Amino acid sequence: MPELKNYMEVCVKDTLADLIKSFDCCDCEDCRYDMMAIALNSLPPKYVVTNKGTLFTKISMLQNQFDTDVIAALTNAIKIVSSKPRHDTPKI
Repeated sequence: MPELKNYMEVCVKDTLADLIKSFDCCDCEDCRYDMMAIALNSLPPKYVVTNKGTLFTKISMLQNQFDTDVIAALTNAIKIVSSKPRHDTPKI
């Protein structure tokens, strides 16, 4: 049975896991989801339906510009959430 998936979500989640290590910020689940939501709202969706579609999307996502866009969106999101987290004390 085919499944509809926004592959951009996978890419953002995977990239955030690596990128957040470079920042001195809270990486609790709430903050990570806020960061992903902000980044995803500024990036175009990449929907896929089949395994073949998933493979094609993964290949096209290896392009440098795409990676740069995801990193830039996540960096901005990390700065936004770090400056105004939705909790009082750091949950690091």
